[in-house]
Amino acid sequence: MTGQMKRQLRFPIRKRVDAVVLGASAGGIDALCVLLEDLPAVWRLPMAVVLHLPEEHESRLAEIFAQRLPIPVHEANDKMPVSAGSLYFAPPGYHLSIERERTFSLSCEPPVLFSRPSIDLLMGSAADAYGPALAGFLLTGANDDGAQGLHCIHLAGGLTAVQEPGEAQIPTMPQAAIARHIPDYVLPLRELRNLLLQLEAVHEH
Repeated sequence: MTGQMKRQLRFPIRKRVDAVVLGASAGGIDALCVLLEDLPAVWRLPMAVVLHLPEEHESRLAEIFAQRLPIPVHEANDKMPVSAGSLYFAPPGYHLSIERERTFSLSCEPPVLFSRPSIDLLMGSAADAYGPALAGFLLTGANDDGAQGLHCIHLAGGLTAVQEPGEAQIPTMPQAAIARHIPDYVLPLRELRNLLLQLEAVHEH
């Protein structure tokens, strides 16, 4: 790991974050379970997730995580407002983006990097909507989707975090993001979880 990567969470996070977007592919369900486990019931940050799934299969992600978490969990619908304290999953077969008025938009545009939904599209649109008040987390996965989107968040002044490639079930996705730009944080899942909790604490104040 390069010494430029910020590995410590002991310095205070002064930047207020108003939303979090997350992307993962192969191994992503297990990674999300670790990242989001035992979230406090009082939670204010909206979180939107793209997890690559086969288009032909109905997604049960919202149902699965609603049973595990104390916060509202939804499959995102077109024109649905992005509400504080909720977790949203992109439906399979649709690109998910966030409009500037902070509502979700679904589209059937062609796949990006063989993926629909595309992590890049969610992150890029969210960077336009939230600017520096956005955090992006990229986890395990087997392709380059998310590297460009995370870079868009960086260019907008937002916070970027990547799962430690050596810990990831499939390291390709975090490695591609690190090659594109040096994220603010490259951390194991447990420490990414601590970072997420810190972002919520800063948001609360």
